[in-house]
Amino acid sequence: MRFFAALLCGLSAVSAFMPAMESTSKVSVNYNGLMTHGSFQSSAAESSAISCTQLNAMVTDKLYYPPEAKETPKVFGGIRAALKELVVITGASSGLGLSTTIALANSGSYHVIMACRDTEKAKRVAEENGLPKGSYTVMKLELASLQSVRDFVANLKAFKGARPLKNLICNAAVYLPKDPEPSFTDDGFEMSMGVNHLGHFLLVNLLLDDMSKAKGARCCIVGSITGNTNTVGGGLVYPRADLGKLQGFQKGMKQPIAMADGKPFFGAKAYKDAKVCNMMTVSELHRRYHEDTGIVFSSMYPGCIAETALFREKREWFRKLFPLFMKYVTGGYVSEKEAGERLAQVIADPKCNKSDVYWSWNGKANTVGYINKDGVVAGAGGSGGEIFENEQSSAVQDKEMAKTMWDLSKKVVGLDEKEMYKGGRLED
Repeated sequence: MRFFAALLCGLSAVSAFMPAMESTSKVSVNYNGLMTHGSFQSSAAESSAISCTQLNAMVTDKLYYPPEAKETPKVFGGIRAALKELVVITGASSGLGLSTTIALANSGSYHVIMACRDTEKAKRVAEENGLPKGSYTVMKLELASLQSVRDFVANLKAFKGARPLKNLICNAAVYLPKDPEPSFTDDGFEMSMGVNHLGHFLLVNLLLDDMSKAKGARCCIVGSITGNTNTVGGGLVYPRADLGKLQGFQKGMKQPIAMADGKPFFGAKAYKDAKVCNMMTVSELHRRYHEDTGIVFSSMYPGCIAETALFREKREWFRKLFPLFMKYVTGGYVSEKEAGERLAQVIADPKCNKSDVYWSWNGKANTVGYINKDGVVAGAGGSGGEIFENEQSSAVQDKEMAKTMWDLSKKVVGLDEKEMYKGGRLED
């Protein structure tokens, strides 16, 4: 049973441990031909599917964030939010981001800024899920464009006025494991690294000064066991995350360069590499800025969300049996609702007021499931259990590599010292 579980878990882990991501060899395209993926994806009824190669040909002369997509700043956000805490959630229109939005909005204590590329979809799902009026605001954020990130920050500041942002959740991500060729952002970055890491890297840095003015501010960047080689999903499933010596970053990380290590494109590895960068970013944020700003920087693994649109193109038997397999064999299953509550806990729970922590639940996910004393399958990060401080792999904890990654990321996104907290004076 254990061998069978490990084998099947290994075969599916590249996709199964990616909450709220798209795992097929196709990408979704909305009405204007622009790619939507993962937390950005449209519903199956609204989108068609084509290959990545076809998509690249379609959007050669198009941008993910054309000039006309720039959003008019919203104002009087302080009045709308009243006394609630402000929290920004990227990729809030589906999957883990939406579940977290629902949990925080329904708590009555938070006003959620739903930072999404598809604002109409975000407004629709907010209404469909009955989010209380006055509990959220939808704002445009296209992480595949550094200009959009900068515009979002400017619009956010106009919206909230003098009131500081207290919480930031970097959740949105793309996952392209089967694409034979890379897709690139408006700025020429490979899509997984550009959206998952570089877009969020710029976003956090541009908001540090503002968040430092809020008492008890928290920033969480969603991690993944696939980026940690000390887990089943990250260590036993090929390919492993490996940044090499950051050769791709050293060369500017722009088209035609697609991988952090400078090697040929490998979609599944590109996602894992980006997640390593995400988790390294948390440690570097803590090392450089926690003491001076008081901001709590953390990462987390929400568990395997086995019942999402991730598997909508799988065969019916798989969609029915896979959640049962994850529940009763691997122990890695977690519902979308519970995953959202977990991420919300990292922001709201007083016990999570500790910086530089990788939070997890129900085991370290470095073994397949086992039956605990209560007769419940446990040990793989799945449903249930209490929150605890998990251990990251030695690669993620490589301080010299993290420092180099940070410095190169800053250069790659063109982060100016004037844009940084205290003019970059805390940079070493």
